[in-house]
Amino acid sequence: MDTNTLTPEVINQAQSWIINNQSLLLSYGVNIVAAIITLTIGFMLVRTLTNGVNSLLKKRNVDNTISDFITSMIKYALLAFVIIAALGRVGVQTASFVAIIGAAGLAVGLALQGSLSNFAAGVMLIGFRFFKAGDYIEAAGTAGTVRSVQIFTTILMTADNRMIVVPNAKILNDKIINVSREKTRRLDLEIGVSYSADLKLTKEVLERIINEDPRVLPEPAPRIAVSNLGASSVDIIVRPWVNATDYWALKFDLLEKIKNELDANNIGIPFPQMDVHLIKSDVA
Repeated sequence: MDTNTLTPEVINQAQSWIINNQSLLLSYGVNIVAAIITLTIGFMLVRTLTNGVNSLLKKRNVDNTISDFITSMIKYALLAFVIIAALGRVGVQTASFVAIIGAAGLAVGLALQGSLSNFAAGVMLIGFRFFKAGDYIEAAGTAGTVRSVQIFTTILMTADNRMIVVPNAKILNDKIINVSREKTRRLDLEIGVSYSADLKLTKEVLERIINEDPRVLPEPAPRIAVSNLGASSVDIIVRPWVNATDYWALKFDLLEKIKNELDANNIGIPFPQMDVHLIKSDVA
């Protein structure tokens, strides 16, 4: 605004309006300051309370998936309460505001059915305890160690330390394979040997390798048997039981030992071969 237009009459009118509405301006100023203070203190209290609840749940040895889920629910509910309280301080009618939020929530809910289904799936995953934090699972076309179950998503960490965020609904609607649920696992190996190999000697070598490894559990007893007569090999299954924590290390070690011992005993391991026949043609 051009200062030349500020005539004495305009200035007098502005001063008069300010004087006549001092109480109104003071009231609005106080309410705005109170709302800011409410938001600031409210957010601090919410953070402190949620951290306290999370710490208390962990002290009670509550599973991390459950504690994280409950903490998230409490956090967002309290934040909504603080925001509504702050709006009430500046004169917004909270009753009508809540009604508006309810109506808007219904419309948003219809538009965000996927998110609501993820929320419902998260509640069911927590309730039925298909897995817990630290379990290695295969679900929704991916696999990894469960870090936490959030309101809408589940966080997985792969073996090479990549984070995978999977919607809860996808996990619940797909098959869930919990590799870590049981303490023991059966290790399934299939070894192919040539048809000229001595099967008795081959089985003796495999049994010796299995029995010499202390990580193999005596019960259930390991199983070694011919499983298939293939096109170019006799397939032998080797199925020892191990502790889940020893699964991968034992698998890698056994494969190396089996290869070395079969070679040492002149037991051939066939590999794919192709015979090429050349036909001489008299056509120039």
